Amino acid sequence: MDELGRMNPEEFDKAQKTPLIVILDDVRSHLNVGSVFRSADAFRVEKIYLCGITGCPPHRDIQKTALGATETVAWEYRENINTLIDELKQNGIVIASVEQTENAVKLQEIDIEHSLKYAVVFGNEVEGVKQEVINQSNFCIEIPQFGTKHSLNISVCAGIVMWEWVRKLI
Repeated sequence: MDELGRMNPEEFDKAQKTPLIVILDDVRSHLNVGSVFRSADAFRVEKIYLCGITGCPPHRDIQKTALGATETVAWEYRENINTLIDELKQNGIVIASVEQTENAVKLQEIDIEHSLKYAVVFGNEVEGVKQEVINQSNFCIEIPQFGTKHSLNISVCAGIVMWEWVRKLI
């Protein structure tokens, strides 16, 4: 770790975080949850909210892919995503759902205001983000895709979005 210049957990805890909150709603796969934690650690995301049926640490499969990131990234479980979104919006946080919708903004075209804090919602692996959550969102984000498939694995999608967020802030 020293040779790579990596932080230890104590340094990570004190380090400035990316002003981004990740919300996972009804994500079924514990392996996907762990992978999102790992990416959130890599990009120093402020917090993860786990909602609905999304699995929570400690769980063997989450730990398997998180590789300890559940110990560094702040997280909280909330049963009801709609209540959480209302709370976040009341605190001035802008909500963006990652979903293919009619008016979705292409990921590379989003304009991040440095003075604002954002929360990004990722939905169920099959159903995506619930319509009621999309309706509560300030906007939706779509990752352009050019192949025969029109979806990405949730953990891959989350990693791409987090990286683009950080890239726009640095």
